[in-house]
Parts: sequence; C-alpha cells; structure tokens
Amino acid sequence: MSEKDKIFGSKVKWVGVSNWRALYKFCYDWLMDETGLNWLQEEKYEETLKGNQKDIDVKWVGPKKLTDYFRIWIEVKFEVRNLEEVEINKDGKKTKANNGRFKITVDGYLERDYQGKFERSAFEKFLRSVYERWVIPSRIDQFEEKIFKECDEFLNQAKAFMTIEGQHEFREPTVKE
Repeated sequence: MSEKDKIFGSKVKWVGVSNWRALYKFCYDWLMDETGLNWLQEEKYEETLKGNQKDIDVKWVGPKKLTDYFRIWIEVKFEVRNLEEVEINKDGKKTKANNGRFKITVDGYLERDYQGKFERSAFEKFLRSVYERWVIPSRIDQFEEKIFKECDEFLNQAKAFMTIEGQHEFREPTVKE
C-alpha cells in the first residue's frame, strides 16, 4: 500500500463579481498546462438552484508521475454560493458576469511507492524505510517543495483571475416584462 502525505492545504475566498465559466476554464487549463498533471478528473459537480441563484460544488483530482516511486496528487474543490447573473460594464460595453461567494480549496499530496513495489514482504518494507530515511531524504524535500510551490501558485493565479474579473462596474440585470 502506498503512502500519501498531505504537503499543502490552503484556500482562497472571493465575494463579488467574477465569471464562473471563465474561472472554471482558467483553473482547469492552468492546472493541466502549468503543473503537467497526467489527467484531471472531475469527481463531483453539483448545482443546487435557489430561485434566481445557485450553489455549485466541484471537486477535481489529478496525479502527476514524478518517478517510478513518487507521484503528486492535487485535489481542488470549488464552493460557489449565491451565484447569480449580473451585468457589468467592461471596457464601456455591457456584458454578463456572475456575482456570488467563491471558495477554492487546494490540497497537495506526495505519494510514495505508488506501485507497491516495496509492499510484498516485511523485509521490503524495511528496505523502503532505509531508502527513504538515509538514501533520498533531500529528494523527498525537493518534491515536497515542488508540490507546495505549484499549489500555492495555482491559488495565487486563481485569486488574480477573480480580482481582474471583479474590477468592473456591475448593475443588477433589468427585468424585461
């Protein structure tokens, strides 16, 4: 059985105007392009309607093979509350966006011996502990730092995206009767 250690855990919150679809696409593209994940699976996508607002919960999970022994796992959760469509004034033009409360949570894990090569006997488990403690501790530190930097940079990029998207005047949508 492989060992998975949580290396990073943090979140960013945003209340205000942003564009949910653009944020979703930006985050997905950034994770795939910048971190080099092997794949990114959407384990959960739930929308709950509440009048003209909706709540959205999304969970993504994706691995990245580092070596035959180490693998990174990144888990991203989106919690969007009271999401509603609004009109914003972007570069002098009216366009549609979203107003609501956004929370993005990111957890980064380092998985060791993910193929289970050192799990067949007690002696192999002993060899694994010697290998990790005496042979490759600096390599483990490097991978942990890599996970921390990638997850932290992802949150910074998502926060910057929401900040840029939120820098517009917004108006309540007019009701056409």
